[in-house]
Amino acid sequence: MRRELFIVARDRSDLYRYLSQTFADAENVEVIFDRRSTERREHSTTAAPERRRRERRSRPNVDEELRSVGYAFLVLD
Repeated sequence: MRRELFIVARDRSDLYRYLSQTFADAENVEVIFDRRSTERREHSTTAAPERRRRERRSRPNVDEELRSVGYAFLVLD
């Protein structure tokens, strides 16, 4: 069964409550708060050495979705 994940922006507790209640009975849906730290999401103006070529769990537009609509939706296989 595929899992579905809502990542909710930290400042949107109202949305977190709504989505948690809406999907409370859905076994394959999980609603969580964004746990990343702010510094990690912000782009640095200085070039820092990268240990990895790309983030292991990267997904384009997650940050933008969190800022614009307050959540990001992911389907996990």
